[in-house]
Amino acid sequence: MYGRIPALFYPTVLACYLKRNYKIAATGRLFVKAGQVLQNSPQPASEPTHSRLSTCNLQTCNLPRSPANPLMRILMLSKACLVGAYQRKLEEIARFDDTELLVVVPPSWDDPAAPVQLERAHTEGYTLLADPIHLNGRYHLHHYPRLRQRLADFRPDIVHIDEEPYNLATWLAMRQAKAVGAKTLFFSWQNLQRRYPFPFSWLEKQVLAGVDYALMGNREAVQVWQAKGYRGPHRVIPQFGVDPTLYASTARHDDGRTFTIGSANRRLVPEKGVDLLLHAAAQLPGIWQVHIAGEGPAKPALARLAQELGIAERVHFDGPIPSAQMAGYLQQLDVLVLSSRTQPNWKEQFGRVLVEAMACETAVIGSNSGEIPHVIGDAGLVFPEGDADALRDALLRLMQSSEERRALGKKGRQRVLDTYTQAQIAAQTVAVYRTMI
Repeated sequence: MYGRIPALFYPTVLACYLKRNYKIAATGRLFVKAGQVLQNSPQPASEPTHSRLSTCNLQTCNLPRSPANPLMRILMLSKACLVGAYQRKLEEIARFDDTELLVVVPPSWDDPAAPVQLERAHTEGYTLLADPIHLNGRYHLHHYPRLRQRLADFRPDIVHIDEEPYNLATWLAMRQAKAVGAKTLFFSWQNLQRRYPFPFSWLEKQVLAGVDYALMGNREAVQVWQAKGYRGPHRVIPQFGVDPTLYASTARHDDGRTFTIGSANRRLVPEKGVDLLLHAAAQLPGIWQVHIAGEGPAKPALARLAQELGIAERVHFDGPIPSAQMAGYLQQLDVLVLSSRTQPNWKEQFGRVLVEAMACETAVIGSNSGEIPHVIGDAGLVFPEGDADALRDALLRLMQSSEERRALGKKGRQRVLDTYTQAQIAAQTVAVYRTMI
């Protein structure tokens, strides 16, 4: 219907949508829609109902909460859970006896990098529904037209909105959840304080004032949202962990072979700092090679740089690595480097590939951009972002000491087992749900 909408027109499109459907004028004032009373804080509906989806369908689950039926009913809205590997967290949440989980995802997501299709890889113990969305691929504007009916049928206690608070999908989900008496939480990676035009700024303010809980993917996100006025409870929990049985350690090759350095980013873009890695590697002595995974606009420039540095024969561009093959890719490396550099409009929000490499007992080196130092802790090496000499020194240190590489690898895997597995992330998330009931 809308075709391709330039980002410049997003505020206008959203303002028209809100005015037409919810009678919100340009001032942000909320009016009464014909035949329907709209409120910022609707009165709760009747007590939510509870039952296992395995024994009844959404339309007939009408058992009230009781000591014999103490289930928390969670409806999660998440386009990220299209990815099969991420669904392991959902299975782990569903393992808790007091939790009943319904997850709503779109059939696909039109990501600018490449379309993401629904993978039904881990679906035990919960229900995964694919519902159509409007404005697919528009992060700020997309929304789920069937959500109101899903909420009415399922009657959740909590609606877990896996979206940033300034998105239309978040505001609509929060509003519709309150109409059925459900509590809400959002998830945010946002670690830079940004100002958005009306009506996104208005949506953001409404969500921050009305949501019951906030999950933050990193420490700086807490500072951002508190500075913007959020005063509710929060907890720092990464969006997803890793499966330690998939990302596992393997026997390392003998010393003396080619020292293999890896960079594994989904997108090859300047902010990932792969050019810095090439400059640093070019200064290394001995026998080494660099493997670069990913695809993106920076690739031609990186290939030219490798030629200019005289290291083209040692640099291998491996293209995108499917998620099912990433563990094997990381296991063949001696060290994984994430050399991100902060930009005016971006800094590293987490660095998931670090956790994946650490789980494989692959030593890691990261810059100090954003959350990277907190993710690595004492289980890897951290260098000042943008400093090619410091990165060279860190690479040389690990190149010359297989003993230190192995020690960091073991520390890294233990750190993942203690903090970053899907089971750990799920347990922390369920603990939040329990505090909200």
